[in-house]
Amino acid sequence: MTSVALEGLVHVYAAGEVRALDGIDLSIASGERVALVGQNGSGKSTLIRHLNGLLRPTSGRVLIDGTDAAPQTVAALARHVAVCFQDPDQQIFAGSVRREVVFGPRNLGMSGAAQREAVDGALEAVGLSAEADTNPYDLGYSRRKLLTIASVLAMHTPVVVLDEPTTGQDARGVARVAAIVEMLAQQGRTVVAVSHDMRFVAEGFDRVVVMRAGRIVLDGPPADVFGRGSWDTLASTFLEAPFAARVGERVGLGSTPTDAALVAAVAGRGDG
Repeated sequence: MTSVALEGLVHVYAAGEVRALDGIDLSIASGERVALVGQNGSGKSTLIRHLNGLLRPTSGRVLIDGTDAAPQTVAALARHVAVCFQDPDQQIFAGSVRREVVFGPRNLGMSGAAQREAVDGALEAVGLSAEADTNPYDLGYSRRKLLTIASVLAMHTPVVVLDEPTTGQDARGVARVAAIVEMLAQQGRTVVAVSHDMRFVAEGFDRVVVMRAGRIVLDGPPADVFGRGSWDTLASTFLEAPFAARVGERVGLGSTPTDAALVAAVAGRGDG
């Protein structure tokens, strides 16, 4: 599978007026699940657009599986990294759900039974198999979002990047996205997600990277990043720990970033 590394990554917009990334050093191991969190404008979306070459560094390097991404085209990088954008309407263009999903695999040279299997599997994963012939714009926003995720899944890239994948989803949709992240992890694929949903992040990711003003201010497992010692830093980014973490801390149960961890801690206290 494929690892990702950023070395001193700087990105400056608008003729030097906006320094969106300010010397980012970040290594993501093959098969790791990493969530990027932070307030709007902290640099998260700018960062992920460097992974597939849509943006290029002002300085520093992006390494995909140890190879510098700078000389590689977007098409070449697409074989390694697939990005699902935050706004599905910036990504969707085809006249049917199936044609939308088949576009990526076809461009990567997939054909015949392999292509059909990839597309059918992706549609099943997001719950859109019955909508294969539907015009994407006849779907509601939440299902268009799931469609863009299917388009990324079908490409079978070793690195999958999801920008706000739970936006617009109800509880069932969030559970479906969480199941997709788990499926990708079981396949050994690297998952990078941008999200404002702290519960989703705590429950589905091995590692949380907190950004503020183009820099990384926290980086660690959910139990550390959402633990009491990090609350002031989280507040400086206009974030707060998940409800379970706050309750666990206030009743003296320690770091319980997920509902399951809180329940386990409560049960353990009862047993004691």
